[in-house]
Amino acid sequence: MVSQQEDIFKNVILHAKEYGYIFPSSEIYDGLSAVYDYAQNGVELKRNIREYWWKSMVQMHENIVGIDASIFMHPTTWKASGHVDAFNDPLIDNKDSKKRYRADVLIEDYCEKLHQKALKEIEKAKKRFGEAFDEAQFIETNPCVVEYYAKKKEILERMARGLDSGDLADVKALIEELEIADPDTGSKNWTEVRQFNLMFGTKLGASTDTAMDLYLRPETAQGIFVNFLNVQKTGRMKIPFGIAQTGKAFRNEIVARQFIFRMREFEQMEMQFFVKPGEEMKYYEYWKDTRLKWHLSLGMGAENYRYHDHEKLAHYANAATDIEFNFPFGFKELEGIHSRMDFDLKAHEQFSGKKLQFFDNETNSSYVPYVVETSVGLDRMFLSIFSKSLQEETLEDGLTRTVLKLPAVLAPTKAAILPLVKKDGLPEIAQEIMEDLKWDFNVAYDEKDAVGRRYRRADALGTPFCITVDHQTLEDKTVTIRHRDTMKQDRVAIVDLRTLINEEVSIKNWLKRAM
Repeated sequence: MVSQQEDIFKNVILHAKEYGYIFPSSEIYDGLSAVYDYAQNGVELKRNIREYWWKSMVQMHENIVGIDASIFMHPTTWKASGHVDAFNDPLIDNKDSKKRYRADVLIEDYCEKLHQKALKEIEKAKKRFGEAFDEAQFIETNPCVVEYYAKKKEILERMARGLDSGDLADVKALIEELEIADPDTGSKNWTEVRQFNLMFGTKLGASTDTAMDLYLRPETAQGIFVNFLNVQKTGRMKIPFGIAQTGKAFRNEIVARQFIFRMREFEQMEMQFFVKPGEEMKYYEYWKDTRLKWHLSLGMGAENYRYHDHEKLAHYANAATDIEFNFPFGFKELEGIHSRMDFDLKAHEQFSGKKLQFFDNETNSSYVPYVVETSVGLDRMFLSIFSKSLQEETLEDGLTRTVLKLPAVLAPTKAAILPLVKKDGLPEIAQEIMEDLKWDFNVAYDEKDAVGRRYRRADALGTPFCITVDHQTLEDKTVTIRHRDTMKQDRVAIVDLRTLINEEVSIKNWLKRAM
């Protein structure tokens, strides 16, 4: 039986293709698993998300600068970073369905169900007690809620111990004890848990005999770490300071599902913030708060975000949390905030033989900085915004409309310019308006079909405004501007269009909500 969430997710995927946002890669050759192409509208939305992040992270912080490191790096980079030895996923196969899963994700999904059960108890109590309800006390004292959360904590801690120690047999035992079944078939017939390295190997050189073995980078962070001293010296940067970059990364995901949520080729938006040892937790908390405010500024709803502190820490971290988003398939990681300590710079010092330290003029001494990282997947950001924006609405006349309520600041096309009819000089005026506005905004011209159908098409594309040129325009140089979300229509002067649109789509106005 197909769930409502599965239906929603299928609609997201279909809408993304039908309206030129995302196409399966190499589709004429039957595609390539977990690889997608961003189409004409998708590439604009993706670029706008990237720019929104970049301006908030780099332009708005005097002590953060950007770089664009290469995808190919010296292979010792990945030995130093730990990726050669420790960049693995614990995978398990179901013998009956022949499907492969990440063992840790199966366990985490089981724990998420416990969490949801606890939330249901809390919601029921809220309705029962009304304003007198003390949520904190209820969570601490209600036997069911206490049991759900205690069991969740116990399971995650046991999984973390097994993965940290390499005791994969106990990870499998945990799956069996919890009676976790194949999500698709219900089978509980599992293989042993095995570790798989996720890096793509390639070669650099003119011939196979002399070629050097390389890896496609599995993350963008190491390009920042190896350039730490170059940036610090040439930019005369003082601690604390940050280095940001966006770019492609590649992982040989054995279990790549859920559309663009988990792909083999993806894009990251990362910032590494270098701090004085002992001050990392202060900045860790600062960036946790700052990054959540940035997400909330886009208006996707505070109820769709939550923090998830890590039970199992990576080898480089002393604290880590995820900002999770409520995707159509449940709450999953959107952005990670990690306190990486001095692991990366010290490791590169050791393997390169070069000092990567900051000289503090005040204390007349050098030290290896600690690092606080913020890392968000651009493709996941795209999916979170697109999936939450896609809505079916029932109108007052009983008809329905499909509308993509993208944040106006991110919408690929800001306005559609529509002549009411294809005669009487209206198309010429519409073209003049388009020629004027396109210097500042991405706008589109549409004269095909009745104006009502053009409105519906613009709604489905996510265009915030429709500007209709009619016969009154010939008389007083005014047009009708229609707002996508409310369908409200206003009569405005042509000369005021730029100001009105800019007020709704400027990055400045949207980012101020996050500050």
